[in-house]
Amino acid sequence: MKPFFLTLFFLSSFIINAQNNINYSHIAQDLLQNIMDEKSYAKEVEILSESTLKNLVDELQTDQQKIAFWVNIYNAFIQISLTENQSEYENRGAFFGKKRIQIAGETLSFDDIEHGIIRKSRIKISLGYLRKWFRPKWERKLRIDGNIDWRVHFALNCGAKSCPPVAIYSAENLDQEFNFMTKKYLTEQTTFNSESKTAKTVALVSWFRGDFGGKSGIKKILFTYGITPEKTKKLNFKSYDWTLSLGNFRTLPDF
Repeated sequence: MKPFFLTLFFLSSFIINAQNNINYSHIAQDLLQNIMDEKSYAKEVEILSESTLKNLVDELQTDQQKIAFWVNIYNAFIQISLTENQSEYENRGAFFGKKRIQIAGETLSFDDIEHGIIRKSRIKISLGYLRKWFRPKWERKLRIDGNIDWRVHFALNCGAKSCPPVAIYSAENLDQEFNFMTKKYLTEQTTFNSESKTAKTVALVSWFRGDFGGKSGIKKILFTYGITPEKTKKLNFKSYDWTLSLGNFRTLPDF
């Protein structure tokens, strides 16, 4: 009997170690890649659903790791959810607030991921200026540690036509990837009148203006990224096109 118990012990140890050695960042990237390639993603969804809070806290040590992982998760499940049931988009408030993503031992909503984790416990409707007083344990453990990276707004895709395209992000090259997507998206979304020095850009920068440093911060960003040839005096915002648009993918260059 002794050899049997020794074999059982080593087998159990192997299974536990195999579970602990899962690279969840790679799983999130694989999930999104399979969606883009129209391949099965059931395996990745299952692995993520079995992850624990400790698993993700142990792996996602830096803000770059956290942001890349959660942006990939957010964008992947937007595609999954709206492909499965497009009618949910008729009530967008309910859609983004619904608990649906099984991960880290919790069931999270898109709002949980965007405003709780990526935007460090910000109140959704506050123009980016107010933080939540009471946060659950998982949010405090998983959210970013530093300041909000405003460029994340040009990486998250909510399924609408005016949303930025979906790309697969990596912690190692996140800064270059975010700069690339920021410039591309703002160039596509912004016009500039040189006579009146007026810029007209996407409405989401107004919705979260606190993340961008207010209107003056937005003007500075447009000039710094070469979107406007000079610092704009007046800033207007376009209407957001909420027409459902799935499969809006973009391949990032190698950095």
